[in-house]
Amino acid sequence: MIAFEWPWALALLPLPVLARRWLPPAPARVEAALRVPSLVDFIDVRTSEAGHGRGRGWWLAALAWLALLLAAARPEWEGPLTQLPVSGRDLMLAVDISGSMQIRDFDFGGRRVDRLTATKAVGAEFIKRRQGDRVGLILFGRQAYLQAPLTFDLDTVARLLAEAQVGFAGQETAIGDAIGLALKRARENPGSRSVVILLTDGANTAGVIDPQKAAQLAAAGGLRIYTIGIGGRGGGSLFDLLPRGSDLDEPALRSIAATTGGQYFRAHDSEELEHIYGVLDRLEPAEQDVAGFRPQRALFMWPLGASLAISLVLLITQPGLWPRSIRA
Repeated sequence: MIAFEWPWALALLPLPVLARRWLPPAPARVEAALRVPSLVDFIDVRTSEAGHGRGRGWWLAALAWLALLLAAARPEWEGPLTQLPVSGRDLMLAVDISGSMQIRDFDFGGRRVDRLTATKAVGAEFIKRRQGDRVGLILFGRQAYLQAPLTFDLDTVARLLAEAQVGFAGQETAIGDAIGLALKRARENPGSRSVVILLTDGANTAGVIDPQKAAQLAAAGGLRIYTIGIGGRGGGSLFDLLPRGSDLDEPALRSIAATTGGQYFRAHDSEELEHIYGVLDRLEPAEQDVAGFRPQRALFMWPLGASLAISLVLLITQPGLWPRSIRA
């Protein structure tokens, strides 16, 4: 259907009639006079000039005024109501991209892949299932960076996760800084339910914020953290330059999760990682409420264009309707 954003603009429709009635008339034009003994020969000419086009000209002017007011009322086409699931939950995915994430000790699809590749493949599917949630992405190594702010555009978040590369944020691991950045973003939306899923394969070796202190601040701010320890059971390629992931600080990750009311999970391979995401789907269901949305499309340019076109026709065909300054 068609709706008007500013319908009060149509109240100006009688303005030209009121102006003609109440404003003083314009000064009469002084023109050259011709004295003739009789006006009989000029009656038909005067009548034809007065009647030819004058009435039509004023009707066109009124139509141009109406079209201009319709444009000022901002008509919009409203499409059918679309139901959107909305949960009010903000879910931040914090992914470790430090140097050790390139260790190839994960079995994925019958082949050996590195930890980050498996994390990205399974994580992308998890993101796409979060319809109704706002999802964001934090990448951290030596420093933590907000790669994607909280958004309903899940495809973009999944694509940004797929583009993450090992070492882009440094070779070390700043778990505390990643939690601190997630907490900062959660405080920007105090009315939402905020959840962080933190994936790492190491211990906190960098950053300025202690992970335990960050977890305490997160708990005080209502931020729930689920931690996932990444790392295979060994048996990687002999040509890997990095050692097997033996420095995973599981006690610290358990403590972070327990402090904030979350849980700790251990993923040795891609199947376990996918199972963990399935558990998280059940612990943090996505859809809760349904909100309505109507797509809108502006239509003001059509009556505005019609008004300009009619005015141009009047300017060319009815010069007598315009002030002398315009005709000159």
